[in-house]
Amino acid sequence: MTDAPLIELEGITKTFGTGPAAFQALKGVDMTIDRGDFVAVMGPSGSGKSTTMNILGCLDIPTTGIFRFRGMEVQALTRDQRSLLRRRYLGFVFQGFNLLSRTSALENVELPLLYRGESKARRREAGLRALDMVGLVPWADHSPAELSGGQQQRVAIARALVTEPDVLLADEPTGNLDTERSIEIMQLLSELNAGGITILMVTHEQEMASFARTIVHFRDGVVERVETGHRAGTPVGGRG
Repeated sequence: MTDAPLIELEGITKTFGTGPAAFQALKGVDMTIDRGDFVAVMGPSGSGKSTTMNILGCLDIPTTGIFRFRGMEVQALTRDQRSLLRRRYLGFVFQGFNLLSRTSALENVELPLLYRGESKARRREAGLRALDMVGLVPWADHSPAELSGGQQQRVAIARALVTEPDVLLADEPTGNLDTERSIEIMQLLSELNAGGITILMVTHEQEMASFARTIVHFRDGVVERVETGHRAGTPVGGRG
């Protein structure tokens, strides 16, 4: 069904440890993410948002509950199958840019395709296309040390986009940037979302979250409330 949600979480729990030392990080999370949405996940430390992101990124599995991605029940997949799903459909952006310091921007962007065994020509073509999406083709041959923090994060976003993922998962993507560069990155994410990419972002900053269409608030291992109806790309209180 084309109208089915891209992602569905039903009754997701996650317990770490056993016996008296067991800690229940998630206590029954229900969440739906539609194709093309821009979702910001917020909550205090220990609220469960990072654990949920790890499950959504196929980096972990729930203790109980159902996680559907494109209709597939992910918790029933093997580790290798989850790895294939992650590589095929998901792109990741982190607070730390995680760029290789001794390689060019283009080579950093090409890296996921190198792991896939793609040809040099294919890697270069796709890498330049991804850099073009973030406005950095003129800096393709520059090393990370020759780029600003905002430019380095753009390279990291291009690296996440080079595999043409369905979903971009961004964990505090503006956490290491000043306000001006943060707004620049959020505007870029909004443009990518307008182009059809589903974005799921964790942030502590309300100003950054307000760029999203949907804001999901976590507290004590559950979804406390969901705000919908924002116009992506226009921060609350902004001029857009």
